[in-house]
Amino acid sequence: MIKSMTGFGRCENHQGDKKFTVEMKAVNHRYFDVNIKMPKKFSFFEAAIRNTLKNYIQRGKVDVFITYEDYTDTNFSLKYNENVAGEYLKYYRQMAETFHLENDMTVSALGKCPEVFTLEEQDVNEAEIWSALEKALVGASCQFVETRIREGEALKNDLLEKLDHMLGNVERVELRYPDIVKAYREKLEEKVKELLGDAQIDEGRLATEVVLFSDKICTDEETVRLKSHIESMKAALTEGGSVGRKLDFIAQEMNREANTILSKANDLETSNIAIDLKTEIEKVREQIQNIE
Repeated sequence: MIKSMTGFGRCENHQGDKKFTVEMKAVNHRYFDVNIKMPKKFSFFEAAIRNTLKNYIQRGKVDVFITYEDYTDTNFSLKYNENVAGEYLKYYRQMAETFHLENDMTVSALGKCPEVFTLEEQDVNEAEIWSALEKALVGASCQFVETRIREGEALKNDLLEKLDHMLGNVERVELRYPDIVKAYREKLEEKVKELLGDAQIDEGRLATEVVLFSDKICTDEETVRLKSHIESMKAALTEGGSVGRKLDFIAQEMNREANTILSKANDLETSNIAIDLKTEIEKVREQIQNIE
């Protein structure tokens, strides 16, 4: 199957009192480029997240957003720092003696001093956290891949239609070639008759001129190669997989052949067909940029 490089996926996973939400979106990119935004305390999972994503994505610029909610009551614990409280009391006494003031420090006032009481987050169970995060990540990735496949299928069908149209144009170029040579011969004969009048026409010389002209405008090699490239692209699209780079290379070769046909074109109809071919190839190349 063909996958587009644009896609979106979202998944929420509730596990106990914890909830992970993963959202991901992507646009086309030459390589696999991931940008992850998540709470800093989970940064040690980044390598595992990237490795998981590689199972679902080969190319594209992917933005991943991870949010975490914890509803447990015991997530934080209150810590009493006795040494800090002792330091405060020592300096309050020292101030009272130095400045001959009353030491009116109370327990409640001491407790309000900075760092006497602190909230500490409980140690997390990495295996448990990763299990919850991984499920959300896999769920979002699967949805993400589904959107890529749907868009990729639409791209594939449109490209196949364009390629069939291009094949028709190549066949028109091939059919036009004998008519161009014939018309050139007739035109050449008329000019020779005008110059020689009733004198005998040198058929050998005439034939030589026609052969030289036909060789100059002959596009047999280009049309054969162009048809081969078109069929190769159709086969790659039908086969599926991560074929974006391959298709881009084939499109470049197709454009090269179309340019040669246009440069050899010696009549308006062939020129118009070649221009149409180049236009279609450019459209194909633009769409290919969005295939994984």
